[in-house]
Amino acid sequence: MNYVKQFCIILAFSFTGEVLNRLIPLPVPASIYGLVLLFLTLEFKIIKVEHIKEVSKFLLGIMSIFFVPSSVGFINALPLMKKYGIQFALIGIVSTFIVFGVTGRITQQLMKIRNRNNSVENMEAQQ
Repeated sequence: MNYVKQFCIILAFSFTGEVLNRLIPLPVPASIYGLVLLFLTLEFKIIKVEHIKEVSKFLLGIMSIFFVPSSVGFINALPLMKKYGIQFALIGIVSTFIVFGVTGRITQQLMKIRNRNNSVENMEAQQ
């Protein structure tokens, strides 16, 4: 029953993302709204990680299955790939490296902030 409860929590965020996607006229996918809301509620300790931990591990474990539909769509677009394949490959490679770079930079900045906060807390605890 615990898994059902955890899965329902994740589905609630997904549904809320769908609703926000319909209400807010921005070109943002519904899944991003849901992920941002889930992140914020976890960050502000409204929902604890333990509330969704087991189902999250399960979903991460089977994540490769979620890529099957896009792979099938890729096969269906084979004539288009023959015509524009090099452009698609270049765009894919360049955008991948941009995502790697941006993700790395953001992670470094977050780690610096966390280290600063931890050192300040440690100094306060020692005093």
